[in-house]
Amino acid sequence: MKRRTFLLSGAMGAATAALAPRAFAAIEGDFEVTRTEAEWREMLTDLEYRVMREEGTEPAGSSPLDKVYEDGIYHCRGCDQALYPSETKFDSGTGWPSFTAPLDDAVETKPDRSFFITRTEVHCDRCGSHLGHIFDDGPAPTGKRHCLNGVSLVFRPA
Repeated sequence: MKRRTFLLSGAMGAATAALAPRAFAAIEGDFEVTRTEAEWREMLTDLEYRVMREEGTEPAGSSPLDKVYEDGIYHCRGCDQALYPSETKFDSGTGWPSFTAPLDDAVETKPDRSFFITRTEVHCDRCGSHLGHIFDDGPAPTGKRHCLNGVSLVFRPA
């Protein structure tokens, strides 16, 4: 096998794995809003289900919410809980809606040890829906970047 073919195969495998749902991942915990798998599948599109219930990732640049900057609140698509105020949204250049901080008592986090690294996963604390990940490369005042999947969110203008 040529080196170029080997490297290209590895890169394609990593990209596929990054976009694929983690079938072994399950939303665990005691949440105020619970639904059966069938109920979740009925209310969500295939992509929304893959992201929110199987901890997948939407393609970068695919969410129209990435470019929404008007006043309002971003809510969880799974349970309509208010999660992030527009005042904390910023353009990270990543292709995903990004925020410096959530509303108080709106999200929970857990370690995500997939892909040979440890990241911080963020999910709705009311229904457990996967929202995205938190990174330490955001702007002031928090220095955090809550990098979220737009399909997990619903924007409600002020």
